[in-house]
Amino acid sequence: MDFELSPKAREYQERLLAFMDEHVYPAESVYAGWRAAHDPHALPPVVEELKTAARSRGLWNLFLPDVSGLTNLEYASLAEITGRSHELAPEAVNCAAPDTGNMEVLHMFGTPAQQKEWLEPLLAGEIRSAFAMTEPAVASSDATNITTSIVRDGDAYVVNGRKWFITGAADERCKIFIVMGKTDPDAPAHRQQSQVLVPRDTPGVTVLRHLPIFGYQDQHGHSEIVFEDVRVPAANLIGEEGGGFAVAQARLGPGRIHHCMRAIGMAERALELMCKRAAERVAFGGPLAAQGVVQQQIAESRMAIEQARLLTLKTAWLIDRHGAKGARTEIAAIKVVAPRVAAEVIDRAIQVHGGAGVSADTPLAAMYAWARAMRIFDGPDEVHVRTVARQELRRHGA
Repeated sequence: MDFELSPKAREYQERLLAFMDEHVYPAESVYAGWRAAHDPHALPPVVEELKTAARSRGLWNLFLPDVSGLTNLEYASLAEITGRSHELAPEAVNCAAPDTGNMEVLHMFGTPAQQKEWLEPLLAGEIRSAFAMTEPAVASSDATNITTSIVRDGDAYVVNGRKWFITGAADERCKIFIVMGKTDPDAPAHRQQSQVLVPRDTPGVTVLRHLPIFGYQDQHGHSEIVFEDVRVPAANLIGEEGGGFAVAQARLGPGRIHHCMRAIGMAERALELMCKRAAERVAFGGPLAAQGVVQQQIAESRMAIEQARLLTLKTAWLIDRHGAKGARTEIAAIKVVAPRVAAEVIDRAIQVHGGAGVSADTPLAAMYAWARAMRIFDGPDEVHVRTVARQELRRHGA
């Protein structure tokens, strides 16, 4: 098992690190200041400026192997770097969720017409998208619970249902939803669902509200949406009828690598801020860094980050060689481990910063809110722990 980066990946890494130092970190205060003075879901101009700068440096669509030429393992190190500025860097290089997952779906399962209409502008960074699966009325951690109906009517599908926490829908650039619903409630549990493309401006689509996360309103938003007699052409079906669950599973393997490595990047930045604060802040006659309890917090954080990173890199390595099915246990495990470690490290950094840690004067509070939310979205911890346990028991014949 070799995690050594290729010369190409190392070169990307160096370019991305320079881009972060020269452009992304300086833009964070500009981004925050603009949002504070405007509609929280409006797009700060600095985002498009960053995208232009990234693209001119060849830092674009790095997540998609067929475009970048990078393996999942090689991209993992780049995803970690972008996680250090989780609000700005992923989008700056056109590697932000949920667009990445949607682009992967369209790349793998989209028809030529679907790819022309939706994948190409997404790859160009001209529009954004959302994935509408989670519902307020059912436990959506079990995707077979979803109640949204997708009914064939002649040469169209009619969609009815309510979704919420749909990431990206508050952004005015979000032009297309991939909606998951049931086309055949009487089929076997994992063949009931299908996915269809629903343009945002389709009659019957109503965005009701944008839900905050721990009081934060992200620029792209997490929205509640009602679909009422929404008609789309039958050609908007992704893949085949009854294939929705399989399509959803196909996007999860690489996507988990992206999420988890970004979480590790957040943890690395939190640890860096913790160490700087501990070295600079004086209490009880000396720097905080001289206090044994602070030293333990720093050491525990470093050890936890290294373990989480190694497990995530192993998972990326397995996906590259055996596909997502060959890394099922590890994919579930990292979704638990990486956000948990990130939240713990960020929490320690907040503690060392004191009141400043829970304010908006540092990025820590916003980082903590996102890391904690990660333990719920894309399936809560309990679902993934269950998967790991079942795989382990199966190995022992139980």
